[in-house]
Amino acid sequence: MSIDISPVNDIVKKWDVRKDFLIEILQDVQDVYSYLPREVLVEVSKTLGIPLNQVYEVATYYKAFSLKPKGKHPIQVCLGTACHVRGAKLVLDSLERELHIKEGETTEDKLFSLDIARCLGCCGIAPVLTVGKEVVGKVSQSKVPAILKKYKK
Repeated sequence: MSIDISPVNDIVKKWDVRKDFLIEILQDVQDVYSYLPREVLVEVSKTLGIPLNQVYEVATYYKAFSLKPKGKHPIQVCLGTACHVRGAKLVLDSLERELHIKEGETTEDKLFSLDIARCLGCCGIAPVLTVGKEVVGKVSQSKVPAILKKYKK
């Protein structure tokens, strides 16, 4: 399957074809593709005149970037201190059971991917998870099926 790399030119131009905006360019690329496909990284490398290994160094250094396709609805479970003591690990276990995947994986239908976060900054409503950009607080194991059902529509 071939990937359409045409959006890369517009993204790089948006950042004035400047090498010092590589992180921002990769963020925009990931917003378009939901991950950083190899073909796209090669194109970014060529367009910016940066060696491919340097582009990969940045893409693999930051946890926010992914070289593997993510689900349509990426889920992040906070395992920071407040969430951890309020049962976030049990919520993560429940999500893994319901989705039949482990942390770091994507469902076969590409609907969900599951990751952990060290802190989402919402300690007052712990335990917390995000589904895409939506923050869900005071999550318990019993709420997991209903949360997933909302996004399976």
